[in-house]
Amino acid sequence: MTLSHAHASPQQPRRVVVLGAGGFLGRRLLEACAAAGIATLALGTRDIDLADPDAGARLAARLAPQDALVFLSALTPDKGRDTNTLLRNLAMGRAVCAATQAVELSHLVYASSDAVYSFATPLISEETPAVPLDLYGAMHRTRELMLAAEAKAPLAIVRFTAVYGAGDTHNSYGPNRFLRQALKDGRITLFGNGEETRDHIYVDDAAALVLDVLRHRSTGLINLATGTSVTFRAVADLIAEQVRAQSGKPVEVVPSARQNPATHRHFDVGNLSRAFPAARTTAMHDGVAATLADARARG
Repeated sequence: MTLSHAHASPQQPRRVVVLGAGGFLGRRLLEACAAAGIATLALGTRDIDLADPDAGARLAARLAPQDALVFLSALTPDKGRDTNTLLRNLAMGRAVCAATQAVELSHLVYASSDAVYSFATPLISEETPAVPLDLYGAMHRTRELMLAAEAKAPLAIVRFTAVYGAGDTHNSYGPNRFLRQALKDGRITLFGNGEETRDHIYVDDAAALVLDVLRHRSTGLINLATGTSVTFRAVADLIAEQVRAQSGKPVEVVPSARQNPATHRHFDVGNLSRAFPAARTTAMHDGVAATLADARARG
């Protein structure tokens, strides 16, 4: 299953409702919609806790017919890796399914994760089987299946690789953590020597691609990645170099004893290129520079 478009030429959604509007990607998506002149409704946990038993009815009361709904809300691994976290995340999926059954939506976009893939296949495409290895990956795969089975709206599943940029509240291993360490401590700590290769996508590019999915009212499955994987060591060295260049502050990159075997992940982005031929992603060097400048501007 890959992505197909209801609109060959992009059309503005009537209104985009963002669940998880206060999050890192949600804020950038709302900014992108505003810049495009698209009406939005921003909903966060303070508005509706999607894990509550009555959340489906409460969400339905906030929706209007022909809204496009973007489901970004999730408790991420930094909030817990236990069964309770898993069940709260699945309760959110149940609430979204219930709301779509009560209100006729034009579109539903679910933000999933490349955590649904194992590391047994280092080159990932949309045809790669989803075989999650932890509760976070299992949660996303289960929510995908729930929405496909029970949501009453045209569904697009977008599986993100690691998203980076200023304003991320998570501290996952990679560019966002490295930048915090460099600015705060002048020291970036690696797992092993940072040999693992990963694909990272700049947050503004991620938001722009979700907006492309909305404008084409796309359905099916797509991986959102750049197609270029680099080692964590290369990312750390790049951040150290740019922090030194912009602030004069020296940054040390420190390896550590490796506890687990190195794993690698690359993406075949052929389907993404065919779906959105005009889309471009930011090179890591430029994305890190923009992230650092943005982070310094935010203090």
